[in-house]
Amino acid sequence: MVKTTHFLDTRHGGPSHPPPPQNPLRNCRHGLLLARRRSPTTPLPATTTPPARNTPYLPTPTELVLLATYPTLLLFGALFSAVSPQTRAAPYDAIGHAHVQTGGFAPSYFARKDNLFNTLFVKRGWAWITVAFFVFVFTHPALGSTGRRTRASVRWAVVTMWWVFVTQWFFGPAIIDRGFRWSGGKCDVAVARADAGVADTGEAFTSAACKSMGGKWSGGHDISGHVFLLVLGSFFLVQEVGWVAARWAQYVREERSVVMYDGAVKGAGVEMERAERYGGEDVTVTIAEALGNGGSLVAGVVGLSGWMLLMTAIYFHTWFEKFTGLMVALAGLYVTYILPRWVPALRQLIGLPGI
Repeated sequence: MVKTTHFLDTRHGGPSHPPPPQNPLRNCRHGLLLARRRSPTTPLPATTTPPARNTPYLPTPTELVLLATYPTLLLFGALFSAVSPQTRAAPYDAIGHAHVQTGGFAPSYFARKDNLFNTLFVKRGWAWITVAFFVFVFTHPALGSTGRRTRASVRWAVVTMWWVFVTQWFFGPAIIDRGFRWSGGKCDVAVARADAGVADTGEAFTSAACKSMGGKWSGGHDISGHVFLLVLGSFFLVQEVGWVAARWAQYVREERSVVMYDGAVKGAGVEMERAERYGGEDVTVTIAEALGNGGSLVAGVVGLSGWMLLMTAIYFHTWFEKFTGLMVALAGLYVTYILPRWVPALRQLIGLPGI
């Protein structure tokens, strides 16, 4: 006799049959089908890390590479001067900050102060830089708006003011002249006239005044004006043209970071007005097309500036004079191009290149 087990149904008071056995594989398939029906196109959540932004307080990696070319040229020039037999054999005039210019002692054509590249280009360097800049500003299609041209002109004015302060006038003598006097420099003719009782030592307070009297400056520390001019002017052009051409060719692979008024750090591109965005989609633009005629002129000025910087590094000034010229130039560039990235009020006034 088979014994049967009954299950009581507590709800109806009668027997009930046992529940059928569950199939785990069937339940798993059923769950997957339900999940697919609920979200047929929704991918599984994934954890992604947003790309790290460049710090707004320092140049971008590309800018750092470009800036590194300046100390590299100065270092190479110093090493070449130390190992070159012609340069080592040529007598050096510490007062003139160059090799002796008379008697055929100059070790190279570029070691002569009267070489054409020095007299026609470097001595008139800021004029060349200014002409190349404004030709680019008024011919490149990306700078067609009045706002962009105005802000670019304001940045030129800021950099030009720094050039004037350092080399021409700073509420009296220029910073270079003041630094020379503060470090013990004197004009030999002014000192001789003061000893004779016909003048005082302050009569020739600037390099130009000393030269007009037929004298030379001696002693003190003379910041290299050539290095200052060539670094300041060339990187000014690189900033103004580089970012514009890179955006025009849609070749911006890194972005400058800016600090907003609320303290948030964002990419500089957020400040571009939608109506002013330039550069077409899916259009291949060559480097020459991105630069335009004005940019090509700028490239020539920048290239010649680099060459003359190398010649200065080899044949003129001491290494410390060239180093201070580099530092003074970088100070002006930082104020013009890096400081506005984290000072919104200043950025609103002078803007950023390419924005």
